[in-house]
Amino acid sequence: MPKIPGIPSLLLGCLLTTAPVNAQSVLPMVPPEAAGLATAPLEEVSRLLNQFVAEGRIAGAVVGVARGGRLAYLQSVGTQDVVAGTPMSERSLFRIYSMTKAVTAVAVMILHEEGRFELMDPVSMYLPDFERVVVLDGGSTREPSRPPTIEHLLLHTSGLSHRSSPNYLSARVRARDISLEQFVENVVGVPLRSDPGERYFYSAAPTVLGKLVEVWSGQPFDEFVEERILGPLGMSDTGFWVESGDRDRLATMYEASESGPKAYEVEEIPFTQKPTLMEGAVGLVSTVPDYLRFAQMLLNGGELGGTRVLQERTAERMTRNGLPPEILRTRRGGMGWALGNVAVVVDPEAAEDGAHAGEYQWDGSAGTEFWVDPSTETIVVTMWQNSPANPGSLRQRIRALVREAIEDAS
Repeated sequence: MPKIPGIPSLLLGCLLTTAPVNAQSVLPMVPPEAAGLATAPLEEVSRLLNQFVAEGRIAGAVVGVARGGRLAYLQSVGTQDVVAGTPMSERSLFRIYSMTKAVTAVAVMILHEEGRFELMDPVSMYLPDFERVVVLDGGSTREPSRPPTIEHLLLHTSGLSHRSSPNYLSARVRARDISLEQFVENVVGVPLRSDPGERYFYSAAPTVLGKLVEVWSGQPFDEFVEERILGPLGMSDTGFWVESGDRDRLATMYEASESGPKAYEVEEIPFTQKPTLMEGAVGLVSTVPDYLRFAQMLLNGGELGGTRVLQERTAERMTRNGLPPEILRTRRGGMGWALGNVAVVVDPEAAEDGAHAGEYQWDGSAGTEFWVDPSTETIVVTMWQNSPANPGSLRQRIRALVREAIEDAS
């Protein structure tokens, strides 16, 4: 087995044997050069991560880079817990927050392929509470010009608000101790921000989609996700809470302070307890190796190691822009939005340096992100637990170095 900087051979062996099928063909470990990546820029990624740890800007991190279906870099630095001194490792668990949205979108589109619904179906066909939605219009409310559809929920054009918006917080729309049914009842009790289909507002819509998955499938949302996505992809370390035997693997959440990283608990009900709300927008905990599998499945057109989760045309549709031109014009940075709940580059000149059309990515508010460039067959997954989530533009700096690694190897 080839040695890769920063990856113990024992951990490499464990990772190679976790997949339920075709283990050797799923993200096999190779030296960077074998994946078309120069070593020096990846060594600079390691140096940068260690610098951020030394400066107290993050407590620790795990980063993985794959190209052409092969894992060329997997590095862990710093600690999971500063007080205990627990080192970060490739098996460290992270609250991935909004990276959950892409998993929920896959669950939805699996059921779309099975003919359980049409994208243009009104949400109220399946969740009658949505017949009560109204739109905020000045100081009063009115009926929406059109009903919100399933597609509106996926594209965040339904008019719903973000979980942390003042109107949702004051109405306690979202809490980890309520049911999905109660969440839906709460969310329709707050007026929409706009008529459905008129504007893009990043929102809690994927949690509504989680309830729809239950309606369409007849299964609890978490069980469906496990049976149809996590299990088939070998994502054994991903779930909606951390079991007692794995709690020592959960990275502590930190916020910046003058004396260095300061631990704090994000939720009233922590991720070490099973929540009542299985939250399609922000509920999952995962690892870098697990999410690399998920991202590789999308890049492969819905398949991983001989296991097909989505049809190729569905996976392709989920990772291209779905916003109409009139809404797309309101977006900044050359980015559109796709049904797969990812931002996608539609204008490389307006995006970050080196971006290619068709790149897609999304992140989590606690400091995680995944990025996929189909044009170079490259995936980067970065995970730390930090507020601010992206100190010193660390995510962009890592992507720039990975792009340099591709160029230098050409």
